[in-house]
Formats: sequence, C-alpha cells, structure tokens
Amino acid sequence: MVKGLYTAYTGMINEQNRMDVITNNLANVDTNGYKKEGATSQAFDTVLAYKIKDTSYQPNLAKGIGQMNLGVKIGENYTDYSQGAFKVTGNTYDLAISGTGFYTIEFAGKDGTTATKYTRDGSFIASADGYLMTKDGDYVLDTDNSRIKLDPNQEVSIDTRGNIAQGGKTICTIKITDFEDYNYLEHYGENFFVPVDGAQTKPGSYTINQGYLETSNVQTVQEMVEMISVSRQYESNQKLITTIDDTLRIASTQLGKV
Repeated sequence: MVKGLYTAYTGMINEQNRMDVITNNLANVDTNGYKKEGATSQAFDTVLAYKIKDTSYQPNLAKGIGQMNLGVKIGENYTDYSQGAFKVTGNTYDLAISGTGFYTIEFAGKDGTTATKYTRDGSFIASADGYLMTKDGDYVLDTDNSRIKLDPNQEVSIDTRGNIAQGGKTICTIKITDFEDYNYLEHYGENFFVPVDGAQTKPGSYTINQGYLETSNVQTVQEMVEMISVSRQYESNQKLITTIDDTLRIASTQLGKV
C-alpha cells in the first residue's frame, strides 16, 4: 500500500514539470520567433528495461530493481520547430524566414566573450554606426561570418534570398544556417538556440520576407486546455495520497487496537 504513495508522488512531480513547461510557453506567447516546448513521461516498464541493462551502478551487474519506485518518470523535454504565423510591420529591418533555417548571430556574453547563436527572431535594428543588430545589441552575420555594415544615409532593400542592397548594389547576404537534426539544438534564453556536440549544419530551404516578423508558434487556447488537464491530474494524485494516508491512519490507530 505504501508503494501507492510513491506512485502518486512521482505523478505529482511529473505534472509539476509539465506545468513548468506550459507556463514558460505562455510567458513567451508574444516573443518573436519563439518555439514552444513540450514534456514527455516514461512509464515504469520502460524505465525497468533501462535499469535491467544498466551496468554503470556496479561493474558487470545490473542495478537492483528494489531501488526503484513504481510510478512515472520525467522524460525529456522537446521543442516544436513548426513555423509561427507572420505579422506585418512594414519596418525595413524586420525580417521573417519562410521555410527552414535560423539567423546567425554573434552573441556577446556578460563576461565579454562572444559566441555564435541562432534565432528565428528577425526584429533587427541598424545601430548608430550602421551595423545590423538584434534589439539586444548582438551583431547579425553575413555569409562570410562578418558583421553586416550598412550606410545609414541610404535606403536598404533585402530580397527573398537575404541579399542586402544599397545604392543599386548588393553589399552582402544574410547568413541563414540550418541543421541536419534539430535534436542537436538547445534552447538558450527566450528565442536563441545553440548547437551541441554532433550538430551538423546544412543550407536552409527558405525565403526571407522584409517587413514581416514570425510570431511565436504557441497556441494560447491549447496551452490553457493543457494547463487545466495538468491541474486536475495533479489534484487526483493529491487525493490518492490523502486517501492512502487516511487508510494508514485507521490501520495504525483503530485496527491496531483489535
């Protein structure tokens, strides 16, 4: 009977993790280029199969089954990379990618170091000295991995392949990077992604739309429905723990006197 407490407990922890993911999605519903995340769960029989084959606990010996709890185990989180809807802004430096790929950004850390990160957020600006940047002050890179320098005194046009022209001449091309397998990408901050070991780049299949922005792909109504479902499942596990606790109390205080 006590195993039921552990089963309900693991269920509550799992639902809490799902709730954290949902609330983060809702918090970023207005974040340009944000890709929603989801949570998975693992059943006991799946975990058991892994444990039976796991010899890392002791050399050449599988981990004892008695150390496990019957219940659910939190699985891996995943990211939904489906394209978000476009909104019209009419701004010169607002760009939206239709298709696959990410803008390549020179990201500056708080410690002064720089690293290459990737985003679908195309809400760019031109700095006072003419560099194309994100609103947080990170440089947008071209196909030569160089910062994009514009002439602030000339009009800018950007075609569907990311070619930037001023004065009737193409000055550079925005670098769009795609990846063979998005499972090798990790979320960084609100709408940046960083590749992990094993990530392989490839040319993207895309068109760039000037004067548009890609919005978050989070569906508010769907997330709210999921939140209600999670809340009710959490409450069900709570009630199960309360019921088992009452049963144990009766067993110890009343039946024990017989």
